[in-house]
Amino acid sequence: MKPLDVSDLHHLRAAVGWLELGSHLEADKELNNITSTARSNPEVLGIRWLIYAKESKWDACKDIARAITTQAPGRVVGWLHYAYATRRATGGSVQAAFDILNSVADKFPEEQTLIYNLACYQCQLGNLPEARNLLEKALDIGDPKKLKLMALDDPDLEPLWRDIGEIL
Repeated sequence: MKPLDVSDLHHLRAAVGWLELGSHLEADKELNNITSTARSNPEVLGIRWLIYAKESKWDACKDIARAITTQAPGRVVGWLHYAYATRRATGGSVQAAFDILNSVADKFPEEQTLIYNLACYQCQLGNLPEARNLLEKALDIGDPKKLKLMALDDPDLEPLWRDIGEIL
């Protein structure tokens, strides 16, 4: 993967800044200033994914994330984005999102977010014992207080809310 030139990097950083300020439309304008050859860079694609996610363009997000996972399969964020978008894209499902993350879980055994998302998908699929085990695994990796607060606010885990006190 070729590094971005100074001008493209400037526009990418500006796009990130606009996103941090809450303006995905201005971020999109900045990305449009990036040279056409650099637009397929995984860093640029990641920001494009965030912009499109703000607009709920899940089919496009799925395509973008698939490109990220192809170009940079070692970056967990690409797989997380791919699963998230696949769940919401046309014809998508929780099962499809689970299958994506489950297929790479062995490559990222210490990634709390991936394991947490697997727990969410298992919970939504009605596999509560598996979801509980995955939450416990995520707890072993990450910050228990942060995880508990996140889990108690996550509607995907609502079937386990009563048990979260015991789990975490």
